[in-house]
Parts: sequence; structure tokens; C-alpha cells
Amino acid sequence: MVVSCDSKGVPDVAAFSFLMPVSFEPKYVAFAVSPKRHTYRNLTEVGEFVLAIPTAEMLELVWACGTRSGRDVDKFSLLGLKAESARKVKPPLLKSFPVQLECGVEFMREFGDHFLVVGRVLEEHVETTDFKPLLHRSGREFMLASERVEVK
Repeated sequence: MVVSCDSKGVPDVAAFSFLMPVSFEPKYVAFAVSPKRHTYRNLTEVGEFVLAIPTAEMLELVWACGTRSGRDVDKFSLLGLKAESARKVKPPLLKSFPVQLECGVEFMREFGDHFLVVGRVLEEHVETTDFKPLLHRSGREFMLASERVEVK
């Protein structure tokens, strides 16, 4: 989930499929966004975002955020999302999400029909690591990263 806001501070949250870590030190993350999306406009206005990792139990919430546009509806009111002030960026944090990263946009470049957005992590919020992260695969399909294994 990517939380963004416009220059007036009006927040929006959207689900994204194309997401990846880029660097451990310093920490960078990236995602791809269509220039048609409300999030794209917010990123060009403000240049900051919060990456919020949802749990398996948040499937319906994630689907609702990904299938409605912030241009048409206030998802915070519609879905009962609670915002909390971030420490270093203008977009808010989302209450009840286990891991959230406050990020500043350092790179945006067009690749095909999307823009690659690379954000430098400015602040990390880790409430717990004991959860099953929900990942979007395609269309109505999601995946759970549910088992950790280690090489011996």
C-alpha cells in the first residue's frame, strides 16, 4: 500500500503490485505507478510517500483501496482508515499496519506505461514482524509470504 497526499495535505492510499527493495544501506524501495493514477499526481506534487505493508487479514481493505480512485472517493472515510502523523514526510501513516516506511522520492522515470518511483527510506516503523504479508500478484490474485526458512 502506498500512502500519498496532494500539496494541500489531502491523503490517499492505493494498492500496488510492482514493488521491490532496491538497497539495504542506505535503504531504498521502489514501485511502479501509471501516470493515470491519482498517486502519480500526488507524487509529482509532494514527492513523498509511506509504504505500508498489509497483513493477510487486510485483504478486503487492500482490494477496496486498489479498486477505487482517490480522485472520486475519500478512502479514509469510506473504509474507516485511521491516519497518524508521520515523523519525516507529509503523507500520514496508517494505524494498525505492522510495517511502514516513510520515504522521499529520489527518482521517477518512465518505463513503458508506468513510472518507476524510487524512494529513500527516511524513517521505519515496525510494530511487529510476526505476520503474513499480503502481496498482490495480478488481477484478483494475491499471495501470502507465510513461511520463513534459513540456510544452515
